Amino acid sequence: MSYEVKQITDLNEVSVQHLVEESENEGYRFLTRLVKQYADGSELFKKPGEALYGVWRDGHLVGIGGILQNSYADDPATGRLRRFYVTADERRNGVGTMLLDACLEKAKETFKSVTCRTDSAKADAFYRQNGFVPVHHSPDTTHRITF
Repeated sequence: MSYEVKQITDLNEVSVQHLVEESENEGYRFLTRLVKQYADGSELFKKPGEALYGVWRDGHLVGIGGILQNSYADDPATGRLRRFYVTADERRNGVGTMLLDACLEKAKETFKSVTCRTDSAKADAFYRQNGFVPVHHSPDTTHRITF
């Protein structure tokens, strides 16, 4: 298997519908929001420090995620991991780590820390394994990593 991580500069040029459908079947709506907010211009991943990435395996998109300025934080030096999803077949193959590494490398150019929010025990374990620490004092943040 050959994986490639690339920045997505125009979501309209990438076929993400299979990811949207799979994530909805798992009960997640954040990729549906990604497509909607990209279309309405409210979340384009174009501000300083922001980027959207995809992971392709043999030409097929198997993961997506990005880094945004954190609208939940008062500190402009805090970024936010958003719209992070890896297909079920690719989990535990290192795809999430590749995607997370790309997002965090981009974040380090602008931000001093990155937050995210999850209610999944598996995602909690993934973020902890990758250096994030739990946050208990915010309804909008469950994990943070500081550079």
